[in-house]
Amino acid sequence: MVCPTNVAILYNKVVKRCAILGTRGVCLTLLFLLPAHAAWALAERPPSQDIALAPVLTQGLIQPVFIGHAGDHSDRLFIVEQPGRIRIFRNGALRAPAFLDISDRVDFGGEMGLLGLAFHPRFAENGRFFVNYTRNPDGATVVAEFQVSRNSDQASHDERTLMVIPQPYSNHNGGMVAFGPDGYLYIATGDGGAGGDPGNRGQSPDTLLGKMLRIDVDQGDPYGIPSDNPFAKQQSEIFALGFRNPWRFSFDRQTGRLWAADVGQNQWEEIDVVEAGNNYGWRIMEGNHCFLPPRGCNTTGLTLPVSEYRNQSPSCAVTGGYVYRGTRVDFLRGTYVFGDYCSGRIMGLIDGQPLVLLASGLRISSFGEDEAGELYVVDHGGGIYKITPASTKQ
Repeated sequence: MVCPTNVAILYNKVVKRCAILGTRGVCLTLLFLLPAHAAWALAERPPSQDIALAPVLTQGLIQPVFIGHAGDHSDRLFIVEQPGRIRIFRNGALRAPAFLDISDRVDFGGEMGLLGLAFHPRFAENGRFFVNYTRNPDGATVVAEFQVSRNSDQASHDERTLMVIPQPYSNHNGGMVAFGPDGYLYIATGDGGAGGDPGNRGQSPDTLLGKMLRIDVDQGDPYGIPSDNPFAKQQSEIFALGFRNPWRFSFDRQTGRLWAADVGQNQWEEIDVVEAGNNYGWRIMEGNHCFLPPRGCNTTGLTLPVSEYRNQSPSCAVTGGYVYRGTRVDFLRGTYVFGDYCSGRIMGLIDGQPLVLLASGLRISSFGEDEAGELYVVDHGGGIYKITPASTKQ
C-alpha cells in the first residue's frame, strides 16, 4: 500500500495506472482515464462533532508506517520506519538508538520494507515480538521473531525466522501482523502484485498470497497450526482468502472482531469483517462489484465487504484503522476509524457508510492504539498525530 503505484495525475486529469512489474522492478504503466460522471462524494460529519489532530512527533522519523504499544504498561509507543528501524517514543521524546535496526536485511523501496510489528501477549514476561519485512535481496516476505535484550529499550539482533513467502512482484506485500484475542498471530499477505492478480493467487488455497494467515507461535517448530484453522487440507496457515492487499487490519479490543481494509484495484476500496474460512472475493470482485469477469460474476460463496468507497481523486488507497474504544472522543466510541493514503481523509464507519471526520492533508500510512485505546495517525511523510476532540486539540 505504501507509495501507491496505481494513481497518477496526467495533464491535470485524474488517471489510474496499473503497474505491470517485472520480477525485480521493471515497470510498464497502462493509463486509464476515470470517466467524468464517476464522481462519488463521501459524506461529512456535522461540525459539532469535529475531531482534531494533536501533533505528537513531527520530526526525526523516516517514512513511518506503524505505531503501537507493547501491552507492558511502560507508557512507550513503538514506531516502525519502513527502511528497517523500530523507534521508541516515551515521555515526549524519541529515544536513541533505535529499539531495533535491521535495515541491512530489508529490501526497501516503493511498497517494500519493514512493514509490521506485533508484541507477544505476554511480552512483559517473555520479551518476544514479531516483525514482517521484505527481504534483501530477493524481496520475499519474512515473518520473524526477535527478543529484547537486558536493556528493555534495546532488542537483540538475533532473528528466528518463522516464515518466508516468495513475492513474484515488488508490490502488494500486505505487511500487518497482530495477535488476536485467541493468542494466535495473524498475518496479512497481498496477492503478490502486478495488476489484476495475474496468477489468481487471492482465490487459490494453494498459496499463502492474498490471504489472512493464523499461526501459533507458542507451539511447533518454527510454529504450530491452530486446530480449528479452516484450510487444513491445503495451506493450513490460511484463515481467510480473497484479498488484494489488506495493508492494515485490527482487532476490536472489546468484541474481538477482526476488521481489515483491502486496497482496491481501479475503483473501489473496501472494509471487511474477517471470519474463519470466508472468501472475500478478490479477483472476482472489487468491493461489491464484478472485476473479473467485469459483468455477471458468480458471487456464490463470497463474503462481500461491510462498506466501500470509490477511490477517485484525491482518494487512492484505503488505510485500515481501529474501532475506537478510548474515552477522549465520546461520539467516536464504538466507531471503526480508518483513512485514505492519498486524500488524507480520516473516516468513520457510521451505519455502514464511510463518513469523513477530518481532511487531514496527511499521507496516512497507518493508525495505531495506545494502551488506553486512544488513536494515533501515522503520516508517511514523518509525523505522528493523536486524534482528539476539536475543542481539546492542544
